[in-house]
Order: sequence, then structure tokens, then C-alpha cells
Amino acid sequence: MLRFHAGLVHYALHVGWRDPPTGDAALPADAQPAIGAGEHAQLLAAFNGGFLMGAGCLPCGVGGMEVAGHVLVPLVSGMTSLALDPNGGASMGVWGRGFPQAGAAVYSVRQCLPPLVWGGRASPDVGDISAWGATLGGGDLTARSAVGIDARGNILYAGSMSALPSDLANALVSAGAVTAMELDINPEWVQADAAPSPGGQLSAAVPDQNRPADQYLSGWTRDYVTVLAGP
Repeated sequence: MLRFHAGLVHYALHVGWRDPPTGDAALPADAQPAIGAGEHAQLLAAFNGGFLMGAGCLPCGVGGMEVAGHVLVPLVSGMTSLALDPNGGASMGVWGRGFPQAGAAVYSVRQCLPPLVWGGRASPDVGDISAWGATLGGGDLTARSAVGIDARGNILYAGSMSALPSDLANALVSAGAVTAMELDINPEWVQADAAPSPGGQLSAAVPDQNRPADQYLSGWTRDYVTVLAGP
């Protein structure tokens, strides 16, 4: 579990080399598949994004994605959403259910499934493994990750290389999450890295994760979020 304190950090949402589709969108440096030198100087952590856009493994769909003001995949009502404003401030809610607030400046949005935690409680569907994505080999336990927000606006990341959806939900609720969404699952995709100071050497934050801690510096195939020093 990682907790990022509101007012002390800001965030950027990056696309991957292969997903989401970017079309002809002119994305800025802090949204590219690799972390540039300017962003690296502020970098405190990075963590994986959500399911593959258009993933057909769930009847509810995955949701949509907006990056740096460009809607790459249309946003979907009822999907849990991590939203960033133009200054990199983060908020979370369920799209179309009072979120985002009227007049809110929305710059980037990552949606992924209906909420894993809503109103400070685990989803009533948390025990339905099939509702949270297809696992390699069909087993219930697999690498899983999730992101949440607490009542103070702090962002929480939870990840494990062997967990049930309920494990993530219960851990996030215990940490004070009022809203949370599952992020990507399965060993190839779950990754969080953290540095002791801005621009410092990154180390793996999820024990036994598959990818090297500097993977996002050289770029990655899927979207991810960077955590940067400063409000």
C-alpha cells in the first residue's frame, strides 16, 4: 500500500506504446510512453494503469480515457474514474454520479470498471471473481492492483502479486478509502515503483513484481500514472 498526500504531490497520466489508442492527438511530454528528463527530476513514484482499452473480458466494459485534454476513448457513465486537473491534482468518483463536480477542470481521466469501493464500503460484487477480470490460468488468486482516495483527498495505491479482489478492497477500506477502482491485474501488468526523494533511484514497491523498477523511465506498452513532487 502506498499513500500519496494531497497538497504535497501532483500527478500525470501517461499513455503506453500500444494502449490506449492515441490517433493523431498531440500529447505533451508528460503524457508520453516514456518519462522525460524534466519529469524525472520531480519523480517520486509511478504505478500501473487499468485494463486494456476495449478489453472484452467483462460485460460491463472497461470505461474510457482522456489524456491531456484529448478524449482517446469516450468516457462512460457509471465507471470509477481517477481524474486529474490541469495542475495535476487528483480526484476520484463514479462518472455521472455527482462526479465530476459542475465546473471542475478535467484534464485527464482514467476509468476502469464499476467501483471496487464506494461510500467507504467494498462492492457487493467483490466476491464475484469474474466481475473483476479474467485471470491467467483461471485461478482466483493473481497479481492485482487498485487505486483509491480517502476523505482527505490522499491517493492510495494497493498492489499484490497474489490477491483476491476482496483483499484489495478490504485493505483500501482499512486505509480509509471512500472510493476505489481496480486497476490492471495479472503478473505482467502490476507494477509500482517509488524513490526516496524527487528524481532518486526507483525501487519496486510491490514485492516480487515482474518488471524492473526503472521500466517506466524507458517506456511501457500500457498507460501508467506518475507521482511528482510539489502541489
